[in-house]
Amino acid sequence: MEFLIEYGYIGVFVASFLAATILPFSSEVVLTGVLLGGSAYWPCMFAATIGNVLGGMTCYWIGKIGKIEWIKKYLRLDIKKLERIQAKIQKQGAWIAFFVFLPGIGDFIAVGLGLLRANVWVVAIAMLIGKALRYWVWMELVYKVQQAVGG
Repeated sequence: MEFLIEYGYIGVFVASFLAATILPFSSEVVLTGVLLGGSAYWPCMFAATIGNVLGGMTCYWIGKIGKIEWIKKYLRLDIKKLERIQAKIQKQGAWIAFFVFLPGIGDFIAVGLGLLRANVWVVAIAMLIGKALRYWVWMELVYKVQQAVGG
């Protein structure tokens, strides 16, 4: 993690991308380290959000390709769980992509939307809104805690 923190905004982007794809990774740790290191708010927000959206859209496209063996191999998703979530999101539509930021089910939602061939633009916009809101809340929390601690 320290390696990525040293790379500032690029590290935030990479961590956010990886966190949304194949690795059980916490982009928030890298983002917090970069913020506390004195980096500017909006470039951090942009790097984290865009990296995470691109990672989420990678999951969407892997789902859209529809190769179950790739989903198992590269994303390490439980296919039975994916099928259950896919049945639920089929009723909700592409706007459910707003919730792709949720840990534990976000990857399943993104892949399921791809498998269902949900509208890519609606998925991308909903995902962008959800992920941006998540990082905004996180960054505000970091600043509030930093102020409370006296930094």
